[in-house]
Amino acid sequence: MGSDTLKKDYSENVRNVLILTLILNFGVALAKILYGLFTNSIAITSDGFHSSFDGVSNIVGLIGIWIASHPPDEKHPYGHKKYETLFTIIIAIMIFATCFQILRKVYLSFLEDHTTIVTETSFIIMFFTMGINVFVMLYESRKGKQLGSQFLVADALHTKSDIFVSIAVIISLIFTRIGYSRADVIVGIIITFFIARIGYKIIKEASDILVDTVCMDNSAIEFVVNSIEGVKSCHDIRTRGSVHSVYLDLHALVGRGLTTEKAHEIADRIETEIKKEFPSVVDIIVHIEPDSSEH
Repeated sequence: MGSDTLKKDYSENVRNVLILTLILNFGVALAKILYGLFTNSIAITSDGFHSSFDGVSNIVGLIGIWIASHPPDEKHPYGHKKYETLFTIIIAIMIFATCFQILRKVYLSFLEDHTTIVTETSFIIMFFTMGINVFVMLYESRKGKQLGSQFLVADALHTKSDIFVSIAVIISLIFTRIGYSRADVIVGIIITFFIARIGYKIIKEASDILVDTVCMDNSAIEFVVNSIEGVKSCHDIRTRGSVHSVYLDLHALVGRGLTTEKAHEIADRIETEIKKEFPSVVDIIVHIEPDSSEH
């Protein structure tokens, strides 16, 4: 199977996951917003708008995956994979924007005398929609790891933040029903911290890829290369990319008397063995050097 076919299958699989989660996320958001408005609940309504960010991130993901799936060209010889990373940063920004909106609602609740209608249906709506969010998070996370999609894994973390908010809303509904009308304020502040922490994690992982941070254990690569017949040692090992798409180059020391053909065979064996041991490596450049200590 060719690389173009694999890329096409990858894009289609990721797109199918995003379309399914898009439908579920907007369904969850619509249910929360409509019921929140009906019961005059700021907590449920704001949670509904927060859930809508999951659907928006799915749309952003569909656009990002479409761009990232384009094959290498003259201006982009390494392909367009980093566009997917760029769009994961957009998700993180959306998470921080959500934090701001929650804190804004918290602030307004201090200023306004607001009465929320809490019924059994309120809890049913929240538990049902949270169950859907749990399914979406686990489904996206599992598919993201299977397909090696950084975006799907990041989007699953975004959905995880929605679950935290829903838990906070349920707790605030319980306390509101028994008479503590300001309970949602304290819970909202605590949950905002956890959501911001998720956004920070996504930003850090995406930044590591964009600035070409080391993404593999060099000692493991060195062990594989040094075990190949004809290789005396290796050095200057460099890796970049993501854990699912690694670009690698290294220098291998060989005997001075080797012919060009023999040295090329050793380089081919190095490439074959590394790709066999580390399937995430998509491209390897091997620099063959003669052993200067030989006379």
